[in-house]
Amino acid sequence: MRLGLTPWIISGTVDAQTLSRQAALAENWGYESFWLPENHFTGDGAIPEPLMLLAGAAASTTKIRLATTSFLLTLRHPLQAAEQVAVLDQLSNGRVILGVGRGYAPDMLAAFNVPAKDKREIFKTVLDTMRRAWTGEPITMEGSSEPVTISPLPFQKPYPPIWVAAFGPKALRQAGMLGMPYLASPMEPIDRLRENYQRHKEACKEEQVSYPDEIPVMRTVFVSEDKSLLSRIRHQLEEQAKQMSTSGIRKGMSLHVDDWAIIGEPGFVREKILFYRENLGMTDLIVTRLRIGKVDPELFERSLATIAELTS
Repeated sequence: MRLGLTPWIISGTVDAQTLSRQAALAENWGYESFWLPENHFTGDGAIPEPLMLLAGAAASTTKIRLATTSFLLTLRHPLQAAEQVAVLDQLSNGRVILGVGRGYAPDMLAAFNVPAKDKREIFKTVLDTMRRAWTGEPITMEGSSEPVTISPLPFQKPYPPIWVAAFGPKALRQAGMLGMPYLASPMEPIDRLRENYQRHKEACKEEQVSYPDEIPVMRTVFVSEDKSLLSRIRHQLEEQAKQMSTSGIRKGMSLHVDDWAIIGEPGFVREKILFYRENLGMTDLIVTRLRIGKVDPELFERSLATIAELTS
């Protein structure tokens, strides 16, 4: 099993030094990938350009893969996006994993003039164009009579691994039809994950494409021997789940923290990770601190180092 990690400190301003330090620590602990999401207009913690931030992390690391959980293709020109990814892949000597997504927030899509009803078709068109461009194929865009070829091409051939962030049956089906790994929301309960992997597998079979080797799972994880601290974190997550389960895309989500997070003492965490491997076939665990509030960063770092030890 491979172990990945999202930043545990996201400051209100872009701080390359803090981000690079976290990537370097993750590499030293034994994590194999470092992941950034993309989000817009969210105030403190917004990450509108994950590739640019990962370029900073590339300078402080040598081995760890640099990855996005949801590089939003619907917001981008395909040739420019293809160039940006290729540059980062060259800069990092082939360490990019590109997690791609469509985006779901209506206000964000509207701000970028993306019709919500067309987002899946736009996503497919952009991704198809990027994949062709990465092979060195001359591309003629609509409204242009002259084909162009991007440079540089990616370090990895023909291009970096692509994983698809998906939420809902239609997005899952699209990911399966592409034959690409499906990256679920970290808030998906275990039973729903199991159903979603089955839907993904069926879409691959229907399209007659090979089922991908990677089965990634993103989870909020925290390990400690301080029972009081663990109780406080679990209570906090339970309260947030209650609020989130009443409306929006999380309506009806599980209120049981153990359904979508791994919070506990070392023995419990080890057993829970083993459960995910045996029951879901998990090949990649991506650790996040999502929805865990104020905890001393030193305690988070101790937790993350312990997780790496438990899975080594």
